[in-house]
Amino acid sequence: MGQSSPLTRSHATKKRSIVINGHRTSVSLEDEFWDALVMVAQARRLTLIDLVGRIDDDRLTSNLSSSIRLFLFAEARAGRLGPKTAEFRPPRSRRVSAPG
Repeated sequence: MGQSSPLTRSHATKKRSIVINGHRTSVSLEDEFWDALVMVAQARRLTLIDLVGRIDDDRLTSNLSSSIRLFLFAEARAGRLGPKTAEFRPPRSRRVSAPG
């Protein structure tokens, strides 16, 4: 059948544990935002952790998950996220597993 469309995918947030600057934290993001974040990191030739670390260093809100969404929104508004972002699927082995 192929991939599910954005209209049929679950839009629930998933909590993912990451380590930024030696500090363990978690972010709660929908798969679409996570996939876009991975795509931006790859396009910039950064690790996902390095990109999230930069977002964390520059954030203006107290919530990292919100800061990531705002960063991705700014990328989209600036035209740096193409139409393929919605179709992008990183390999399963590259996803950070959710705790629990």
